[in-house]
Amino acid sequence: MTQRPVVIGIDSSTQSTKAAVVDAEDGTLLAVGRAPHTVAGVGGARESDPEEWWSALALAVADGLRRGAVPPAAVTGIAVAGQQHGLVTLDEAGRPLRPALLWNDTRSAPQAAALTGALGGPEAWLARTGSVPVASMTAAKWQWLREHEPAVADRAAAVRLPHDFLTERLGGAAVTDPGDASGTCWYDTGRAAYDPELLALIALDPTLLPAVAPTGATRVGTLTRAAAEALGLPAGVAVAAGTGDNMAAAVGLGLGGGGLLDHPVVSLGTSGTVFAATRARPASPGLSGFAAADGGYLPLGCTLNCTLAVDRIAALLGLDREDAAPGDGLVLLPYLDGERTPDLPHATGLLTGLRHATTPHALLGAAYEGAVFTVLRALDEVLTACGLDPADPAVRDRPLRIVGGGARGRTWTDTVRRLSGRPLVVPAATELVALGAAALAAAAVNGTDPVALAREWGTGEGETLSPVARDTATWDRIDRVLHGAQPLLTG
Repeated sequence: MTQRPVVIGIDSSTQSTKAAVVDAEDGTLLAVGRAPHTVAGVGGARESDPEEWWSALALAVADGLRRGAVPPAAVTGIAVAGQQHGLVTLDEAGRPLRPALLWNDTRSAPQAAALTGALGGPEAWLARTGSVPVASMTAAKWQWLREHEPAVADRAAAVRLPHDFLTERLGGAAVTDPGDASGTCWYDTGRAAYDPELLALIALDPTLLPAVAPTGATRVGTLTRAAAEALGLPAGVAVAAGTGDNMAAAVGLGLGGGGLLDHPVVSLGTSGTVFAATRARPASPGLSGFAAADGGYLPLGCTLNCTLAVDRIAALLGLDREDAAPGDGLVLLPYLDGERTPDLPHATGLLTGLRHATTPHALLGAAYEGAVFTVLRALDEVLTACGLDPADPAVRDRPLRIVGGGARGRTWTDTVRRLSGRPLVVPAATELVALGAAALAAAAVNGTDPVALAREWGTGEGETLSPVARDTATWDRIDRVLHGAQPLLTG
């Protein structure tokens, strides 16, 4: 029997690498290999060694091929989807000069604020990049490095995002894609190119940056001999440009020009995000105005505190994560790591409404409500960025796709339904970032549209949950507390 061709989609996230081994013809997920990452740092610092990402990629690929009993010779393509915004600085040999500054490293908040003012305010940034600098954006991290570790910045022979670093290790080409590049705040989403004035503002030499491929599915080369040996794969395997993790998730859901446009998604993971693929160029101060991997746009609101923050509250209370009840008059804003949306990088968790009758279960439920509220409050802004009226009944009734680890939790889905009042679609596939990367890899091999291919594979299909009455009382209570507590939350 002849082995059908397979592709490998890599999800290199904050905590781990996953390698999805996928049948290139029908999208069947044959196996997923895994390997962990280490995240270090205290206070606002969050750093990882990029070399560990590369080692984890090789381990995850080997694990996936073994689990799927797939011979390496069957692999035809590979693509990486990586955590966005991270700053990787390399020496002339392509080796990291220091650990990467990760997206959730908040030390660069002062630099983000200074950059916003230096260009003339938020509107000036929105007109160019579609986003306003916050601590997570790569431009702010580069500025932090220049101010705090100038010797490292001066020695940098290359500046990469996490997925760029891994793609270059795979195929030898210094290349990124519009989606991940749009999260740097030095990429002009209107012109689809690096902005020379912004690069000059942060004193970043454009020759240090990778080229920008037309899409994440662009074939940028084949595995180098060294990469093939490290991964145990044939040297002729096609390497796609790849993209950022949120863009790959959109591809895996079939969102984009070749599939669904203007359909909102909530992702519940380490971070909470809400996004939609659209043809309208976003420029909203409360959103990241990203480009999509297929050449469109992906307006996105992102929060720092989601599943990990709620799990931490559960651990403090000695409860299972599902052992929660509605908040019962409590408000708990679980901003344990500062917050990105709203932009409160120095915030800490805030609890109000405690009474003698308060139960631990209600406390945990209030943590869920605070996290979900924080994600959903960006939903209307995303819809507006798509050119839609959020109050239009046809728009309000549009299903909300819910993905990420939280989508498998009963309390998460119940809380999203209760606070949104929308029908939910819970895709059956759990590895949508890796599956989206696999679609990019397959498209790089055969020249097809990755979004249309993912729609054909059906990776975004799943169960539909009917809407429930919206809990406006809880929503309004949290909203009042958030607005009234701004002086406390700004630190």
